[in-house]
Amino acid sequence: MANTSIFSREELWSKIIVGVSVAVVLLVAVLMQLPQINIDLPFDVKLLPKLHAVINGTVSILLLASWYFIKNKNVQAHKVCNVAALALSALFLVSYVTYHSLSESTSFGGEGFIRYVYYFILITHIVLAAIILPVILFTFLRAFAGKFEAHRKLARYTMPLWLYVSVTGVIVYLMISPYY
Repeated sequence: MANTSIFSREELWSKIIVGVSVAVVLLVAVLMQLPQINIDLPFDVKLLPKLHAVINGTVSILLLASWYFIKNKNVQAHKVCNVAALALSALFLVSYVTYHSLSESTSFGGEGFIRYVYYFILITHIVLAAIILPVILFTFLRAFAGKFEAHRKLARYTMPLWLYVSVTGVIVYLMISPYY
């Protein structure tokens, strides 16, 4: 009987993860198509891309620290780093949606080979950012459900993909920042 209850809860959480992941991707896609909202804020919205780069850089450091801690069997520090990285990623998402709701996208002004490099990094960053959210959430679900072997198997893919998304977020910012 207990297994059915656990399965039901995991099934419910799985549905929630898929629903939230689809909703986030759709929300970002829709917001990118809508006209910008004109709201007076107590700060300059143009500061948000720099904040996004700082958040992404911090997430990258937390993910590397998390990996270091789990390799050294410090499970508590591993958990703290991952929860902090998830919280910062959620903050990033809210800030990113806010920025793109209030400001037009900036076009990359580079020419030649660097333009291809920028768009390759940008496109892989965007595609993997859309894919990584449910992967991250399923990895967390397995850890919190105590399914550590399943967690480890999925985390082998989650960590490098999440790290790639966070690092390329910083790179995209550095490459496009001269054009803001």
